[in-house]
Amino acid sequence: MIFRLVSHVPRILFKPVYDLYEDYLLDKVKSGSIPRHVAIIMDGNRRWARKMEKPPWYGHLFGSRKLEEILEWCRELGIRTLTVYAFSTENFRRTPEEVRALMNLFEEKFRELVKDERVHRYRIRVNVLGRKEMLPENVRKAAEEAERVTRKYGDYVLNIALAYGGRSEITDAVRDIVRDALAGRIRPEDVDEDLVKRYLYYPKMPDPDIVIRTGGEVRISNFLLYQIAYSELFFVDVYFPEFRKIDFLRIIREYQKRGRRFGR
Repeated sequence: MIFRLVSHVPRILFKPVYDLYEDYLLDKVKSGSIPRHVAIIMDGNRRWARKMEKPPWYGHLFGSRKLEEILEWCRELGIRTLTVYAFSTENFRRTPEEVRALMNLFEEKFRELVKDERVHRYRIRVNVLGRKEMLPENVRKAAEEAERVTRKYGDYVLNIALAYGGRSEITDAVRDIVRDALAGRIRPEDVDEDLVKRYLYYPKMPDPDIVIRTGGEVRISNFLLYQIAYSELFFVDVYFPEFRKIDFLRIIREYQKRGRRFGR
């Protein structure tokens, strides 16, 4: 209960106590088992903007800045893979104005990634997961350029799920498997879980240890349906732009206390 209260009290009101608690959590987390892969459903940008009496793009802008902070938190802890749900296939149903603003933001951020010295210093590989053919040409080219420039990196991995749906990913994988089976490249008896994974958007991606959803909703919303079978799920009430390092550390600490049995 006290942790929930801590998350909602403005930091400036008790900054010294907050900083002490954050340092305490950081030490505890660093002394435990660090997850390899964290996935985040970045929910609540629009509701945060509405609360601030701003248009939706304002929330998405601050959400993109929060993602930069989270990348730094992951690097500090040694979390090697971060996957974020940026835009689903269903999100294309939003108003044309909001979709256009989001696409412009995506293009801008991909171009920034290409030039960001931190990306190259820490050797961060960028992957875009989804049906890229659904994206406007300018966004698709910017995304592909970010992938091309960082392809040889591998110290850290940032996966951006864009025009993505978990069912779409599985559907696309099944379609490709059937196509290869009809062409004689694989036999029906060859199909197992490992083979299916090889047909997903990014086959080398380890399954997420942790899935975090901000914004107070308790659902997966078609995110990484194949990969999260044994992931630990965490749902937090704060909107994504308000998600703080102390919230992140608390989740990692709780993850470290859980016994993961993988069905055993």
